[in-house]
Amino acid sequence: MARYTGPRVRISRRFGVPIFGPSKSLDRRNYPPGVHGPKTRRKLTDYALGLMEKQKLRYYYGLMERQFRRVYEQALRRRGVTGEQMLQILETRLDNVVYHLGFATTRAAARQMVTHGHITVNGRKVNVPSYALKVHDVVGVRPHNVSRQLAMRNLELSTSRAVPGWLSLEKDDLKGVVLRIPTRDEINPIANEQAVVEFYSR
Repeated sequence: MARYTGPRVRISRRFGVPIFGPSKSLDRRNYPPGVHGPKTRRKLTDYALGLMEKQKLRYYYGLMERQFRRVYEQALRRRGVTGEQMLQILETRLDNVVYHLGFATTRAAARQMVTHGHITVNGRKVNVPSYALKVHDVVGVRPHNVSRQLAMRNLELSTSRAVPGWLSLEKDDLKGVVLRIPTRDEINPIANEQAVVEFYSR
């Protein structure tokens, strides 16, 4: 499936948040891209605001529209607050957990690691980035030299990022465990998930 491969800072500037990670350019030019960016003062409609929040989450987790819509529909069928359920589904995707554990430096790199067969779940190779992890699932790196070297190098580069409390990391064994499903406060979303739910429920 196609992925967004265009300019990332442009997207971050459009929404005013560092969607793809910290950026010096975003700090210097904290206004929308384009020649009219600094002069933009128009008031956004409720529809436009909902669309922006949805796009923020979609770019943040690296999903295409059809995939993201499926996540919303899946959350709608679950008990509980739809917005929180949607965030929990996104956070417990295999590629996102690989990123949080530090085996990859970005979510895009984590997705690539999974699709290239470097990651295992409960000892079995899984190459589906959207694989839904459950409590007590063990995410590890395959016992191959290339896989282990890649994960070790990324772990060294990811030392500044703390592993979330709902995950447990064993660096020596290159594996992590899903201790529990994260709460909304632990996820600290980059967008207003309630606005996304209202956008889709129109």
